[in-house]
Amino acid sequence: MFAKGTFDTAGWDAKPPFEERDGVSLGLVTMSKTFHGDLTGTSVVHLLVAATEVEDSKSYVALERIEGTLDGRSGAFVVQHNAVSDRGKQSLTVSVVPDSGTGDLRGLRGEMNILIGPDGGHSYTFDFTL
Repeated sequence: MFAKGTFDTAGWDAKPPFEERDGVSLGLVTMSKTFHGDLTGTSVVHLLVAATEVEDSKSYVALERIEGTLDGRSGAFVVQHNAVSDRGKQSLTVSVVPDSGTGDLRGLRGEMNILIGPDGGHSYTFDFTL
């Protein structure tokens, strides 16, 4: 199955780094999203961020609980993010945490792609099975 749409972000709450050493800082960020399209709902994202002295070299891992409706089915599920920027070359994997689906989304599996347009707008595509 396939879903697509857009999402808005809000509330970027970056805490001061909890560790800074040898040009590398580790910090925590919390933010929220509102999804539109085939997936409608809201989420809270908890990111663990590593930043280096090289501006375009950083990474984050995150857990995000999404609550809403997907393809007419209501419930919640968790996705795990793994993102790396290696001097500007970026990779991102967003996968459903197995068996994290609730309600009508129980059994959900899949991977989500996040796209940022030239205007800064965010969109997603989501390949999933139920």
